[in-house]
Amino acid sequence: MIEIDERSIPQSRMEEVVAQAAQALAPDAARGGRVAVRSRDAETVLAFVLAARRHGVTLLPVHPGLPDEGARRLAERAGCARLFLDGFEPLPLPDAPPAPMEEPALLQMSSGTTGEPKCIARSWRSIDREIEAYVAAFPEADGMTPVVACPVTHSYGLICGVLVGLRRGRVPVILDTTNPRHLIRRLRGIERPVLYTSPALLHTVCRLLPPGERIHAAMTSGTILPAPWFAAIRDRVTHLFQQYGCSEAGCIAINPDLREAAHIGRPLPHHAVSAGTSAGEPAEIVVAGAEGAVRTADLGWLREDGMLVFVSRIDDTINVSGLNVYPGEVEDVMMAMPGITDAVAFARPDAFSGERVALLFTAGEAVAPRDLQDWARRWLAGYQVPGDAVQVDALPRQANGKISRRAVAQAYREGRFERMSA
Repeated sequence: MIEIDERSIPQSRMEEVVAQAAQALAPDAARGGRVAVRSRDAETVLAFVLAARRHGVTLLPVHPGLPDEGARRLAERAGCARLFLDGFEPLPLPDAPPAPMEEPALLQMSSGTTGEPKCIARSWRSIDREIEAYVAAFPEADGMTPVVACPVTHSYGLICGVLVGLRRGRVPVILDTTNPRHLIRRLRGIERPVLYTSPALLHTVCRLLPPGERIHAAMTSGTILPAPWFAAIRDRVTHLFQQYGCSEAGCIAINPDLREAAHIGRPLPHHAVSAGTSAGEPAEIVVAGAEGAVRTADLGWLREDGMLVFVSRIDDTINVSGLNVYPGEVEDVMMAMPGITDAVAFARPDAFSGERVALLFTAGEAVAPRDLQDWARRWLAGYQVPGDAVQVDALPRQANGKISRRAVAQAYREGRFERMSA
């Protein structure tokens, strides 16, 4: 039924553990309310998820790396009455605020890249609809084995990797993500694998592949691939897919043949998606479904063939004297400069234009500011050229490859980045 870190778990064994989780959740199924689970064993997490889905319990899966006290604080914040830590004995949480009356749901914490993370409740019924729509709209992965190299406590790995894989009748393979070389070795032994992982880990795996070796298939999600990353990954993956979504709506769109990083996919059939009408007139991507409308705070536009094209986060757009600068455009140009390995563009206050573009970047060796400016002016309009650039040892990317531009801008204003001298 499932394979976890080279350990095959047959259907009979999984059903035993699910039954054990169901017994532990029985009081919650009877009275309603919310419950959380934090386990370093993926088998236990999946057992709780499957039991909660079957028996109508609202469940918050907590990342396995969160310490006990952190897991407790998170569970209390989400309104959970009980917390299971590495087992089936619950820890009561009497200080948790009362949970709202709700349809049984999967709880997820939003990424928090644009503000304070919040708890999102998605009913199990809506997740079932998502799974059916995903399978129907994405037949390209039929017959492939999902290899999940990302946390199964997050909806991407859990729903799209594991639950969709089970719905297709496949045996999902869940792997530890801390060793990319081990991941490469495991992919070699799996017939027609489709790798679900973060953009950052996918990029690392592709860089480590021996010359001439390719990955059969991979899904990317979470952030738009920077142009150099996209080129490197596209060259080493035979079937490259991309999906776009958000915590509130789940998976919104899938691109089954990714040729342009910003082409985030065609909407799944259970969603009605609105956006801008052209690259010159993008608008907020809004998703309407059975649970109502979700405003994504992303700018994008729909092509005539239904392909959804991502432009920028609304909050990330930099306004220079009334002219919009989309950070991704600046980053792609700067990362194409020989020697630069990573970059993030963000807004800094400016007394004359309101905002100006600033850049945080990494490179193989020190880069002279004049060389950086000369390169930028070759490819960018004057208002897009970074007014200040700071070279650092590493960018503060999260595990999924995302960067909070708000946090970077705040750290920049506070002078927390140590400049490297050219």
